Order: sequence, then structure tokens, then C-alpha cells
Amino acid sequence: QVQVVESGGGSVQPGGSLRLSCTASGTISSIATMGWYRQAPGKQRELVASIAGVGNIDYADSVKGRFTISRDNAKNTVALQMNSLKSEDTAVYFCNVDVRTSTSVTWKTYWGQGTQVTVSS
Repeated sequence: QVQVVESGGGSVQPGGSLRLSCTASGTISSIATMGWYRQAPGKQRELVASIAGVGNIDYADSVKGRFTISRDNAKNTVALQMNSLKSEDTAVYFCNVDVRTSTSVTWKTYWGQGTQVTVSS
């Protein structure tokens, strides 16, 4: 079993900052890509940022230069530092990890429950 838990959401004014954290735990053998997605009301879930096991990083064009993703492989954590937040960043943010458990040779994607980020004046 694998659990993925996010934290760090909240409300902030435009221009402010928030830091999201996500920890994967359980019978984990390896973690490949870790990422953050978001879903705003009435919209599809979209990729915000991802970081591969070897460190390759991708960002959505809308967050480049404002958001920074990082990971700690020793702790199975991934963080998203969000600066210069805009109202359009308001969404539920989900953590996503690709995991191989100690009882399987295949990779499986796990999702967290989501954390709300609200940017409003």
C-alpha cells in the first residue's frame, strides 16, 4: 500500500507565496516521476510541474518563472514553491507519484487527496 499526502495549501493575496509539500509512504521500492497537477472549478486537471527521478523538470508555461519544484529522494517528498501567485492559480492542487512497490515489478501512479489554493484579494 502507498499513501500520498499533500499539505501547505491555503489562501493568499495576489503576489503572495505558498509552499506545497507531498510525502509518499508505504511499501515503496522506487519512485520515478513526481509531479503537481491542479484542477480549477469547471476545468480539466492540468500538469503544473513534474520532476523525474534523474532530475529532469517540466513546468506549465503559465507558471514558468514563478513556481519551483523540488524533491528529496531520501524522504520521498516533493515540494512546490509558488511565488507571485495570481488569481488564476486558484485550484485544488494534487500530488502525483509513479511508484514501484516492494511487492511488484510494475509501476503504478498514485494521487494525493488534493489541497486547496485560493488566491484572492
